[in-house]
Amino acid sequence: MSHHRNPRALLTPAMHSVLERMARAAPVPLHALTPVQARAAYEVGAGVLEIPSPKLHRIESFTFPTRDDHDLPVRLYAPSGEKLPVLVYFHGGGFTIGSIATHDVLCRTLSHLAACAVLSVDYRLAPKHKFPVAHDDAWDAVQWVAQHGADVGLDVSRIAVGGDSAGGTLAAACAVHARDAALPLALQLLFYPGCAAHEDTPSHKTFARGFLLEEPHITYFFNHYLRTAADRDDWRFAPLNAPDVEGVAPAWFGLAECDPLVDEGVLYADKLRAAGVPVDLEIYRGVVHEFIKMGRAVPEAHRAHADAARALKTAFQSQAHHD
Repeated sequence: MSHHRNPRALLTPAMHSVLERMARAAPVPLHALTPVQARAAYEVGAGVLEIPSPKLHRIESFTFPTRDDHDLPVRLYAPSGEKLPVLVYFHGGGFTIGSIATHDVLCRTLSHLAACAVLSVDYRLAPKHKFPVAHDDAWDAVQWVAQHGADVGLDVSRIAVGGDSAGGTLAAACAVHARDAALPLALQLLFYPGCAAHEDTPSHKTFARGFLLEEPHITYFFNHYLRTAADRDDWRFAPLNAPDVEGVAPAWFGLAECDPLVDEGVLYADKLRAAGVPVDLEIYRGVVHEFIKMGRAVPEAHRAHADAARALKTAFQSQAHHD
C-alpha cells in the first residue's frame, strides 16, 4: 500500500479539498515558528473543521500534584451525574503543541458517544519540559485517577487510557506501566500513535510531504522534546521498543491511511497481537493524520468517533462483568 506511485491519488475527494484549502491559505509552516508561536497557531486553527460541540452534564477543570509537585491541569467531562467509567485522555501535538482546549470538542464527543467520563490531561510541553516529563505527567494522571478518582465521582474499577498522535504514544506507554503496576485498564484507545524510534518505515517516505503532518514537523517536535539520541530508543518514547507487552490492556487502533505514522501503528498492533493482547485495528482510507478533528469536512472522522466510542463501551461493559 505504502509504495503507491502517486500517493495523492489515495486521498478521498473531501480530504483532498481540505488539504488544497490549507495549502491555499499558505500559513507559515509550524517548523518555521517558535514553539510559543506554533502553539498559538495550532490553538487558532484547532476548531476550524470540528463538529459542533456536544453539551454535557458536567465539565470541571482542576489540578492535582504530580510526583515533582507540579500542579497538573485536567478537565473532567461527564454526560451524567452517575458514577461513570473514565477515559484518561492525552492530546496530540508532538509533545510541543496542543492543549486541553485544542482537544475539547474531541473529548466532549467521546464522552457523549461512549457515555463515559473523560479526563483530559494538560501534561507539560517541550521544549521547556523535555522527555520524559510528558510521559511522567501522563502516568501520574493515570495513577491519580486510580487512587483519587472515586473522590470526583468516577468508577475507578473501569479506567481506559487514550490519545492521538503523541498522546497515543503516552497512552500506549501508560498501558505498559499499568501492567507492571498491576493496575487493570479496560482499554488503550490509540488514534494514529507514534510508536517507533526512527522515521524509517515506508509510510514515512511515501507521506513525507503534502499530507498535513510533514517530515520537517516531526523533526521539529522531536528535536524540542528529546534530550539525546538515546532518548529516541527509550520505549517510553517508542513503544515498539518495549521489551515485553504481554498482559497490557486490550487495544483499539484508529489509523489514517495517508499518514507517515500508519506503518508504525500497524507494527505496534502486530507486536501486541503477537503477545496475545486483544487488538482491534481500523485503518481509515484516504485520510491524513489529525483527521479525527476534521468532522465538519471529513466523514471518516464521524466513523472514527463512533468506532472509538463503541470500543470504549464494549471494553467498559466487559470489565464490569469481570469484577
